[in-house]
Amino acid sequence: MKLPFTIEQFLDVFRQYNIAVWPVQVFFILLALVAVYFSIRSKTYSNKAIVCILALFWLWMGIIYHLVFFSRINKAATVFGTLFIMQAIIFLYFGFIKNHLRFRLTTDTYGILGIILIVYALLIYPLLGYWWDHIYPASPTFGLPCPTTIFTFGILLFSVSKISIWVIVIPFLWSLIGFSAAFSLGMKEDTGLLVAGFLSIAMILYKNKSFKTSL
Repeated sequence: MKLPFTIEQFLDVFRQYNIAVWPVQVFFILLALVAVYFSIRSKTYSNKAIVCILALFWLWMGIIYHLVFFSRINKAATVFGTLFIMQAIIFLYFGFIKNHLRFRLTTDTYGILGIILIVYALLIYPLLGYWWDHIYPASPTFGLPCPTTIFTFGILLFSVSKISIWVIVIPFLWSLIGFSAAFSLGMKEDTGLLVAGFLSIAMILYKNKSFKTSL
């Protein structure tokens, strides 16, 4: 894939972003842990809290990362930003307004894979990045598209309700786009993004068959 920017420019966007928004990265990691907590300790507002957290992540990535920072080196960032903002709206529509998204961490294959993806996004991803010399601040932190999309798939695997195809189409498309672009630039840790996309989509679609009602 021929990209309109170099690896140096790409990593410099991360550097500018991380310096400018610090300590939002820490706050986002805490929010991610809160989302996991609500999937374990069910409360009346748990599902909507998780949905709002996911929507916040995608809105942030759309506006702050893509439109403000990434657009400086890639015109396509405007399209990406629009899609990410749409994903935030989709989460709010299906999960907050329609109340069609319900989550519970279970000990079955879905729950185990979900936890693996979440641990990968929050811990293993940055460690692998460090191993491959993507060192902070010139590295993709949590709250940026690739690790946060992996986390999103992890949470969606906790679903105990049918998930509309509209909820998963944009994250899946990004798993393809983000991986192909980032991997061509040597971001080997983004292999997990592609794996997360294909595994999660396959498992979610399979699980959807067990629900009789359609969304």
